[in-house]
Amino acid sequence: MIPKILPRTSKLNESTLAQLSQTLSLSPLQARIVANRIVVNSIDEKKNSESVVAQTVHTSLKNIAPPNLLIDCDNAVKRIALAITNNETIGLLTDYDVDGITSHAILLHSLRDFFSVPEAKIQHLIGHRIDDGYGISQGLVERILNADVLPGLIITADCGSSDELQITQLKEKGIDVIVTDHHAIPQSGIPSSALAVINPTRDDCSYPDDTIAGCMVAWLLMSQLRSELVGNGLITAEAPKLSALLDFVALGTVADAVSLSRPINRAVVNAGLKVMNQMKRPCWQAIKKMLERDFQIFTAEDLGFQIGPRINARSRMSDPYMALHYLSAPTLGLSSEYLAQLDQDNQTRKETEKEMLEIAFEQAKKQLSTQKWSLVIFHEKFHAGVQGIVASRLMEKFGRPAIVLSPTNDPEKLTGSARTIPGVHIRDAIESVANELPDIIPGFGGHKGAAGLKLKSDAVNEFSRLIDKAIEQQLSIDDDLRPVIYTDGELSEVEISFQTIAELKHLEPYGREFEVPIFEGDFKVQSIRVIGSEANHLMIQLATESNSFRAVWFRALEKKNDPFPFVEGQFIHAAYQLKENYFRGNFSVQLHIVYASL
Repeated sequence: MIPKILPRTSKLNESTLAQLSQTLSLSPLQARIVANRIVVNSIDEKKNSESVVAQTVHTSLKNIAPPNLLIDCDNAVKRIALAITNNETIGLLTDYDVDGITSHAILLHSLRDFFSVPEAKIQHLIGHRIDDGYGISQGLVERILNADVLPGLIITADCGSSDELQITQLKEKGIDVIVTDHHAIPQSGIPSSALAVINPTRDDCSYPDDTIAGCMVAWLLMSQLRSELVGNGLITAEAPKLSALLDFVALGTVADAVSLSRPINRAVVNAGLKVMNQMKRPCWQAIKKMLERDFQIFTAEDLGFQIGPRINARSRMSDPYMALHYLSAPTLGLSSEYLAQLDQDNQTRKETEKEMLEIAFEQAKKQLSTQKWSLVIFHEKFHAGVQGIVASRLMEKFGRPAIVLSPTNDPEKLTGSARTIPGVHIRDAIESVANELPDIIPGFGGHKGAAGLKLKSDAVNEFSRLIDKAIEQQLSIDDDLRPVIYTDGELSEVEISFQTIAELKHLEPYGREFEVPIFEGDFKVQSIRVIGSEANHLMIQLATESNSFRAVWFRALEKKNDPFPFVEGQFIHAAYQLKENYFRGNFSVQLHIVYASL
């Protein structure tokens, strides 16, 4: 499907933009990039703009609001302090994705390394993606209650807000549950059986940013616990703060695709990258060695596209404990062994993803004749661990919210992952279907950009019809649903340079809602050839009036032996990212094409 290439529109007027450029020492290009992404919600635009842009560009941990603004946080730390004092067994129950695994590492290292909780008094509780599903699943509850030692307290992270039934069962057995999460609260409200529910999306929570990841909520709780333990005299005031764990927060934040337009998220990602690039933790030493990075530092892009997928792959294809072992390994040798397993799982995930995408793309093309606003794809051979990735690729390719469904161990139920486009709150759309026909959706959860659900196996067609209707209600009748590429305008020949790359790096981190800059321009094709083991990437030499640039277009061809979209000598219009390429000790400027056409 041919995408639309549209220019971004600045949130600031020209005079405000020029003044901010001077005040904050930004180049005109940098000012344009920031102005195209920040959100200004104030009548006094000038005053608010200066504050927002300053915090966006000059990230600082001072931007982090105090954790006690999270409702229930104070009650939670008092209970955890009591558990530490009484030498109780504490269970850590987290989700199996990167956000959940990094949350688990934060809780583990805080309790064990900072607060001297014996390792034997910590239980690790992570559900299996296929066998258990998301959250405090029934299977996980049964394993907890059948264990030889019951925990006196369970702390969740990145899950629990929708699990009242299971929390009630734990409470009846004398187990207190503290929920820490960032997913949307269900219509029924917070789980009343929980001792505390720390979630910035609660209506009664005064924390100023409800976009923080689950790992950040966990880190804030542990930071407040440190203050509680200092106040109780259980640790000294000189005890180290938890900034050394911000590398885990950075990884979980980027991998969970929360908003990076917010000062808090930007601050913790940049601070966490600094911790990571000190290379004190064996896990980062191991991944740097595997990627042959030499003296290069890790960036937010590495968190999202190199480290995150390898951690996610284990829980997608097998159990998630290997990922936790990798992050927490005490030696480089052990960390490298775990990483090798994660990398193998990632290769298997890629192969499975490729097979699913071929089926999904064909189904989607046919479905567009009957479904106008959405895609709902199911196949009996689909793997639940990869369905979220496939949904994202469908959404990107066809410009529509996409839901991919897979079989489960229960023949009467399917599991699904949903990804959406700007303007559509996918969890709300699913909730509207569940309200209309509650019997067909046993469970669901998520947030604006992504969601998961369970669906009755015989209800795919009915669900497809209803979700299309629900999504239509959120859109305008005039919406032209197809992929959209937003650009930051054109660069002159002189601006396609290392200097511009350096200016763009200064504005990192990039991610959701603070996207990597994309530029557009006209070029002449000097040469073109296929690269990559799957023969679907293109290496292209592009010429301007007086310069020539190397460009690469990943996944330009749907499959091997497809015809090239253009040939040598033709002029094209390209949307591209400006990158610094490193090969055999040399750096060069390279264009990464997002889309190009004659």
